[in-house]
Amino acid sequence: MDLTPREIVNELDKYIIGQSEAKKAVAVALRNRYRRSMLSPEVMDEITPKNIIMKGPTGVGKTEIARRLAKLVKAPFIKVEATKYTEVGYVGRDVESMIRDLVECSVRLVKEERMQSVNEKAKKIADEKLVGVLAEVRRADKGDTPEDVFKKNVAEGLQKGYYDNEVIEIDVAEENKPLELMNGMSAEISLGSIFGDMMPKKRKRRKISVREAMNIIVAEESDKLIDNDAVKTEAVRRAEEEGIIFIDEIDKIASGGKTSGQDVSREGVQRDILPIVEGSSVNTKYGMVKTDYILFIAAGAFHVSKISDLIPELQGRFPIKVNLNPLTVEDYKRILHQPEHAITKQYEALLATDDVQLEFTDDALDAIARYAYNANETSENIGARRLHTIVENLLEDISFNAGGDHPMVKVVVDASYVKEHMPSELNGEDLGRVIL
Repeated sequence: MDLTPREIVNELDKYIIGQSEAKKAVAVALRNRYRRSMLSPEVMDEITPKNIIMKGPTGVGKTEIARRLAKLVKAPFIKVEATKYTEVGYVGRDVESMIRDLVECSVRLVKEERMQSVNEKAKKIADEKLVGVLAEVRRADKGDTPEDVFKKNVAEGLQKGYYDNEVIEIDVAEENKPLELMNGMSAEISLGSIFGDMMPKKRKRRKISVREAMNIIVAEESDKLIDNDAVKTEAVRRAEEEGIIFIDEIDKIASGGKTSGQDVSREGVQRDILPIVEGSSVNTKYGMVKTDYILFIAAGAFHVSKISDLIPELQGRFPIKVNLNPLTVEDYKRILHQPEHAITKQYEALLATDDVQLEFTDDALDAIARYAYNANETSENIGARRLHTIVENLLEDISFNAGGDHPMVKVVVDASYVKEHMPSELNGEDLGRVIL
């Protein structure tokens, strides 16, 4: 998708409030990928992504920016926590597993696209199979109707959804279960992937609804119609050229120049991450994957440590440093109602299913925003996540009493309602205790 940086920022603005500096940085990084793809192979090989490190308190949009960016261009994307990794030689996850996770994500992404492209053909095959099963089940209803007319009637009924909830018996393939290792971890390779197509998949007879059977058969037939080798090849290419890895909590592995105790292990993790970010080849079950052109976006609050506390080599691999600003009262208010899937819109949609027409007034949004800001200032600052806690508290009675058979009821949440459920005379300590 050849969006300009300005268009990328406009798209991000639909979901994330403020943080224009960070949005510009990721938009330029994304556009540079498109620019690189237009160059000759010789020049392309020399241009690597300019990785980004974001500094800002929790809940201000660091993860959301990266996630929405990947979704915008349908790029393979994973979020990992730097604290989950251990230095080579210690028990735990090694840093190379983030590349294996990215490739798995890429395989799923490509496979979904390919299966979508053959969905129509697979559905026709599924229709034919289900018509045969339903015709056999309903054979007693045939009477003197000719076979072709009877099957045509069954097919029309299937298309119109008449049989969706009817239970039938069909054979379905059993999924190969991955080998279970110690501590609940799963093996990278299952027995099915070791032997490939040499051993046919086991099939099991199940009683399921026609609707569920349709989904299963369409998935099976789609899988037969696509070239899985081509999927894997494209997935590896896309992971290498378009992959985005978001490394959160990178500040937690900054040692601050100390070299004793736990800090030794933290610095060891940094040194293990370094070759991945610099560019190396990682062995996966889909083959070797080069990390040279993967875009890495690191983030951390850096309350205790500083970016300069990371080892110099790792700092050098994140040339673009972006500060994300703490949220203001106005930011909280905009987050409440402005994004496409804003918090208030989510609750309005949820309660509408129980015939409650929820409406937030402008002064209510002002009051909620002020409470969120004050709570974050007087207790732990958790950013926009505070809004979920406050709104959930405000709507607890409404959510509890909604439901059952009653006509549509309109409920207006205004400033007085907010004040009643979140008294303004509470001081900062009490406020923090009440809402989280």
